[in-house]
Amino acid sequence: MLNYNSEETQSSITKFERMLKTNRIFFFDAQEFEDIIVHYLGYGENNLAKKALKMGLEQHPSSHELMLLQSEVFILDQKFDAALKLLDYIEKLNPHDEEIALQKASIASKNGDHSASIAYLHKALELSEEPLEIWNLLGMEHLLAEEYEDAAYFFKNCVSDIPDDYSSLYNLLYCYEQLEKNEEAIQVLNEILEIDPYSEIAWHQLGLVLLKKGLLKEALSAFDFAIISDDTFTGAYIEKAKLLEGLGRVNEAISNYEIALNTNDPSAFVYQSIGTCHEKLGNLELARQFYLKAIHIEPSNENSWERIISFYTEQGNFKKAKDYFKRALDVNSDSILLWEKGIEIYEGLKDDKRALQACQKIYDLGAYEFSYLIKHIDFHLKFQQWDEAFRLTKEAFENFEDNPQVINRMGGCCLELGRLSEATYFLKFKSMSEEEYSKLQQLFPSLADFKKGESV
Repeated sequence: MLNYNSEETQSSITKFERMLKTNRIFFFDAQEFEDIIVHYLGYGENNLAKKALKMGLEQHPSSHELMLLQSEVFILDQKFDAALKLLDYIEKLNPHDEEIALQKASIASKNGDHSASIAYLHKALELSEEPLEIWNLLGMEHLLAEEYEDAAYFFKNCVSDIPDDYSSLYNLLYCYEQLEKNEEAIQVLNEILEIDPYSEIAWHQLGLVLLKKGLLKEALSAFDFAIISDDTFTGAYIEKAKLLEGLGRVNEAISNYEIALNTNDPSAFVYQSIGTCHEKLGNLELARQFYLKAIHIEPSNENSWERIISFYTEQGNFKKAKDYFKRALDVNSDSILLWEKGIEIYEGLKDDKRALQACQKIYDLGAYEFSYLIKHIDFHLKFQQWDEAFRLTKEAFENFEDNPQVINRMGGCCLELGRLSEATYFLKFKSMSEEEYSKLQQLFPSLADFKKGESV
């Protein structure tokens, strides 16, 4: 592997850059050019890499390695056809070079052809004496193709070969999660811990898997062992605190969240979590202070704004909640989460006009959740905006055609618009509960008379 900082490489680079400045032509052997090019590619200086590559191929036109670097540059520039043409030529000269298959696999992957990429990687695997990198690439290709069983096989090979290959471990655990193979995940993590009992990553991941299985006591122990293995492991303190909070051990949760604040840079999530714990304990002023700290440290975090807004709405202080809602919109005006809180605030303030505007904003942002769609329709009905209500109800009916709330509103809209035959089709009074009928009667002024006419 090239050492970017080796004396030989640095000497070659200095010589090459001196040549560029003086416009003189110096001779470099093929290996020197290769080192220079790889150095520049490694540091993202692609223009210098291309200059070195052009000069290298002029001085060493038959260099196999330089041609491979040229095809790599073609791939970086997304000139896939040129790369493949060159790779086919190189393959005729040296059909047993695994790098050719690896580059073809890369091109196939970038084109979204994962099956072809996998086939090339298997060919590279046959030629390689060091399979670890290729196992990882095969795992990634199967993962991209959502072939989790096959992906898990190759990531498991990586982890078995190098137990502290945490990138492969995370991918393996993700595959097991998708496959709902918690036992296999636990087995892998225990195998790692047999080799390294103080692997804080393995203990932490084991705790997360045990949580999924509902083994709370065992998960808590795993997080404790992660902390014993590394007492600065912020993630372990946070997971332990979340678990303790869920178990009702709120004061212990606060202690662990506070340690997490001191083991890493403070985060909005931790401040917010401490605030939530204090709110559960009834320490409302402390809760408010921590929510404000969360906003201060991450002003763009919509969850922090949502929490302080909810803090006030839960106390019925909608005026204060509205103040924070408006401030939150200054930072993130397209947050569906915040506009949902806006509906709640304006409903609390009995401001139906602005509640309708909030519903419209959520709709414009592309959120079509049933509960908010019904609210949106009902606000239009309150203002007797029958055409707009009917348009929205028709859209809702396309997705929720069996929902009685939608069906009844379709009937009511048709009634108010004078489409009586359609109203008769949708409104089935005999199957309505008294509560449903009472709600509809509030929304549709003509309903009672229509029902009387139906019963005559």
